[in-house]
Amino acid sequence: MSLYAMSSYQSKEYDYQLIKQQSKTDVELSIIVPLFNEAAVVDQFHRRLTCVLDAMSTGSEIIYIDDGSSDETWRKLQLLSQNTSEQVLIRLSRNFGKEAAMSAGIEAARGSAVILIDSDLQDPPELIPDMVDIWRKGYDIINMRRRERHGESWLKKTSAAVFYRLLNRLSDIPIPENVGDFRLLSRRVVDHINALPEKTRYMKGLFSWPGFRQKALFFDRDPRAAGETKWNYLKLLGLAFEGITSFSIQPLRLASWGGFLTATLAVLYALVIVFKALTLGIAPPGYASLMVATLFLGGVQLLAIGLLGEYVGRIFIETKQRPLYLVMKKFIKPANRRLTGVAS
Repeated sequence: MSLYAMSSYQSKEYDYQLIKQQSKTDVELSIIVPLFNEAAVVDQFHRRLTCVLDAMSTGSEIIYIDDGSSDETWRKLQLLSQNTSEQVLIRLSRNFGKEAAMSAGIEAARGSAVILIDSDLQDPPELIPDMVDIWRKGYDIINMRRRERHGESWLKKTSAAVFYRLLNRLSDIPIPENVGDFRLLSRRVVDHINALPEKTRYMKGLFSWPGFRQKALFFDRDPRAAGETKWNYLKLLGLAFEGITSFSIQPLRLASWGGFLTATLAVLYALVIVFKALTLGIAPPGYASLMVATLFLGGVQLLAIGLLGEYVGRIFIETKQRPLYLVMKKFIKPANRRLTGVAS
């Protein structure tokens, strides 16, 4: 597949294999920005991000991942102004989801440090220098932990807190609470994540899975600068369930214990009925209690089967070995080092 570099909006063909063979040390910092229908905020985000990067004396690249947007996002990405950072524009063939888009960005990143950030400006780009300073002290993961979540409802804040506590209680891997996708990863963490073969990905868990030295940096999360969130409560609930089933088999064990407890109670109740019938002459309860017991057992069985089906479904997806995403277009805008006198 050919790779194109855009300069003054004129395309020039590059050899993809040659670019792939470039040393990862050519770029110290990679910024990954997944987008889906974010045309309303792209320009404002790019201005703030490039203002920060231009002030930093480090070689950097910005990787924009258009996850199959149906609005003007891709066109606006191609028209973004050049700055001291190289711009890599990747357009997926359709909407594969944010987890796949982030994976595409991580695989394309060449930097010694990689930062993931959303384009809605809820995560301030102005914090990037602080993240890089902490990384240079020897930390592999900088988790950006939300101190305040402005612009979010009480229900969303409460449900998020409950989810993180539940996930950490069930999971064998500690996942930082109140930390989104905004974080810095060192090169060795990125290499380990890229080596993972799994297709069903819960990235917040995968970011924590390698371990290594981690540090949290607290910040106040701003409301969206423009546009609308792509995450409704139904999607968030599905993501939460995916996170739990991706990093824990505790639901299966809970289902087993629930079945054992239900069977034990049924046996005890049967003994009570037999005892009353033989010693006290009391006839067993009739239709109502029988229906309640039957419906209760049926509900427990369906819940257990549903949990089992979730795990079997994940096995089914993994065995098909389909690619996580497909790239339709990929462009490079070379950095303009003359803007600030940064040596190339």
